[in-house]
Amino acid sequence: MKKIQNLPLHWQILCGMALGALGGLILQFGQAFLDPFISNSGILSFLTEGLVQINHSVGQVFLRALRLIAVPIVIVSLILGAGQLNDVRAIGRIGIKTAIIYLFTTAMAITIGLLTAILLQPGRFVPQAVRDGLAQAGKSIAQGKIEGAVSPSFWENVVNIVPTNPFSAVVEGNMIQVVFLSLCSGLLLSQVPKAQAKSILDLSEALNSLLIALVTVLMKLSPVAVFCLMLEVTASLGADILGAVFVYCLSVIIGLSVMLFGVYPLLLRGGAGRPFVPFVQAIAPAQLLAFSSSSSAATLPVTMECAEKNLKVSNDVRSFVLPLGATINMDGTALYQGVASLFIAQLYGIDLGFNELLTIVLTATLASIGTAGVPGVGLIMLVIVLESIGLSPEVMAAGLAIIFGVDRILDMCRTTVNVSGDCMVAVLVDHLEQKNKVE
Repeated sequence: MKKIQNLPLHWQILCGMALGALGGLILQFGQAFLDPFISNSGILSFLTEGLVQINHSVGQVFLRALRLIAVPIVIVSLILGAGQLNDVRAIGRIGIKTAIIYLFTTAMAITIGLLTAILLQPGRFVPQAVRDGLAQAGKSIAQGKIEGAVSPSFWENVVNIVPTNPFSAVVEGNMIQVVFLSLCSGLLLSQVPKAQAKSILDLSEALNSLLIALVTVLMKLSPVAVFCLMLEVTASLGADILGAVFVYCLSVIIGLSVMLFGVYPLLLRGGAGRPFVPFVQAIAPAQLLAFSSSSSAATLPVTMECAEKNLKVSNDVRSFVLPLGATINMDGTALYQGVASLFIAQLYGIDLGFNELLTIVLTATLASIGTAGVPGVGLIMLVIVLESIGLSPEVMAAGLAIIFGVDRILDMCRTTVNVSGDCMVAVLVDHLEQKNKVE
């Protein structure tokens, strides 16, 4: 036990993840193997469901605790960062650089996704009988996703940055609105005489220390939480569905790998002169937690801690770039939109021309802005993209039903890329800011 406790945190989390996945597979296949020998008793099924539910509850308590402190961390960090600024124009510079890089990487991710799907043609590998069976099995769930999808316009997204009620923005965890409120408060505080602003800054400093202490405690518990989250996912994953859409899953994972191990290293080396391997080692706890939780919002406190302690990103940059990224920077999710859109079109023999492909790039980029970083949001975004290229409700419902069974495992992968992209952009912006100060 002591040897495990002496391991670096990311190795502890990795051990918890591996053991959880193994435990989930044992539950899943053990039940299938023993079920014929304990027929009609229901005992085995009851025990398996009970174990899965216990692990689900433990994992959700951990995620709720992280979400609980995510918004306060953003508020306190931004007030401190902006309130201590001597140059208010710095926020404008940081904002412009952040927005440009985020939009660039998102558009690049969608393009990579489309190219991957065009080359591998994943929709051609699903037999018609299997396609129709999967579509029928998930029809009701898919219909609910379509009805719940809302496609706000660009200007509606701009207007929604300003909350009508500051308390509702905090309660609902609307990160863009929280960033806007905190940033405005910090900037106004920087214009107040220092003697009057000191008490608020001191309080923010104390609250920041408290929140960091809470994150430290939660990170010590994270290996156990990750074990529970992974056990639940692998125990409930349908192996038959995974086999039917294996090439589709492979296409998404290949595209995400190109983004993570190809595009990000190039941008880090070319834009900030930073090697990729130390970067990955620095953010490994955030990556592993993002993979386990499928939520960039829940991972945010850990992401900010990694950026501060390991990447040494300045407070004014990380407190602005990372919360914003958890909401609008969805590289992994955007890439997934490209692959999934073409996969569904290929399933039903629908040819998409250049105009439709360009529409996917633009719509997925805009749809990622203001989308909450929570599990399953990729399917909602996908509905918006599919509507933009004119697919019928019947085709959309059937397509979503087919991919729904494997969405969770792909959600885990794309959330890892989302969080990695946030950290990469924070490093780039911080490097550019440091360079600007020197000049």
